[in-house]
Amino acid sequence: MDTDIRQLRVDLAASFRWAARLDLHEGICNHFSLALPGDRFLINPWGWHWSEITASSLVLCDRDGKVLEGEQEVEPTAMFIHARVHQKAPHARCVMHTHMPNALALCMVEGARLEMTEQNALRFHDRISYDDNYNGLALDNSEGDRIAHALGNRSIAFLANHGIVVVGQTVAETFDDLYYLERACKVQVLARSIGKMRAVDPKIVDKTAQQIAGEKAQCYRHFDALKRILDREEPDYKS
Repeated sequence: MDTDIRQLRVDLAASFRWAARLDLHEGICNHFSLALPGDRFLINPWGWHWSEITASSLVLCDRDGKVLEGEQEVEPTAMFIHARVHQKAPHARCVMHTHMPNALALCMVEGARLEMTEQNALRFHDRISYDDNYNGLALDNSEGDRIAHALGNRSIAFLANHGIVVVGQTVAETFDDLYYLERACKVQVLARSIGKMRAVDPKIVDKTAQQIAGEKAQCYRHFDALKRILDREEPDYKS
């Protein structure tokens, strides 16, 4: 188990380093977490930039915010969002919350949705929920519960005027979705600035979404490639 948890720490640290490289971070805000047995989860420490996160710097805490391992604190909004989503959404073993720019741009536009008009977007067909009400900072359990309710049984939640939540069973799966979600949003922000987007036949939307879902191994190959690059260029992420 110690070996397993060590690898989970390494994977989560790698996801932070790559999110920073891809400009998906925002200062020292936003948070990724990974649930462990016994109502515990790993999460980034308060005040650390994602580019400096290491496996050992991650904080292990319980669902009430008590730090079980680590010398750092957990940022309050991180605690209220992640603890409640882990509790209320059993499929959310890994939870990634960001204000990444292109996804956030869609969250800011009245009635905007990620349209199923481009191949990267099609992977998210019937996997997205939308919360159209902004309710301020998540500084209590009720707001965390509200976000968890908005997510429901979906993998992605667009939070109005706020950002997104992406969840999955593993770090690799969740980060892969996070990466392609921002790519899809970026393309649509660009396309909307040019003109009307070309529609895709609904039957092709369904077919393509099923095809992509059948390529589950792709996300692990992707994440392994990212870790190999970090091994060469930023090996301290494992420390």
